[in-house]
Amino acid sequence: MQALFGDAVTKLRYYWFLETKLDGIPLVVTRTGWTGEVGYEVYLRDGSRGDELWERIMEAGKPSNIRPTGPSDIRRVEAGILNWGADMTLENNVYEVGLDYLVDEGKTADYIGSVSLKRIKSEGVKRRLAGVEIEGPRIEMNAAAWPVAVGGETIGRVTSAVYSPRLEKNIGYAMLPSAKAIAGTALQVRVPGVGARRATVVPKPFIDPRKEIPKA
Repeated sequence: MQALFGDAVTKLRYYWFLETKLDGIPLVVTRTGWTGEVGYEVYLRDGSRGDELWERIMEAGKPSNIRPTGPSDIRRVEAGILNWGADMTLENNVYEVGLDYLVDEGKTADYIGSVSLKRIKSEGVKRRLAGVEIEGPRIEMNAAAWPVAVGGETIGRVTSAVYSPRLEKNIGYAMLPSAKAIAGTALQVRVPGVGARRATVVPKPFIDPRKEIPKA
């Protein structure tokens, strides 16, 4: 990134951005990412120049042995980062998934959803997305929701789950009734092809709760 954009990019604070050009290609560069590590994202503002941008980045990355890949689900689950479509959908609200810190409750101007958000906060939510540790041997990343039970009764679902090599544990998120989304609650997770596994509700994120790593 420094080779492409100079020292300015290394001075970007976490979740800040800059507007720039690379060989005349208009871009927005952000100090963000989907892993909880030090990361950057490059947003193309002229879709016709995508190939040029790709080749330019790959060329600059050769000395670092750059390789294209997908985002690390393991690291994003460890970091408490949610996946749209799995951990949250249009059926959810910010209070259920722990994103209420993004709501400016002191805002006086009206906006779409303001009345509903005030009502939801006042009434409280009936379900919450909780962190879970799942016992037993390593599991693979789930491709679908896994049923969660207490006392043989299905009460919720695991939305994301994966084995963390750093923690040497199976970790994930589960959408549960609020009364069961409390740290220490014992659960059973039904893993397809494996069977029932004991699980426990734990705080999230699992690693670096103050985001010291990406702020570094």
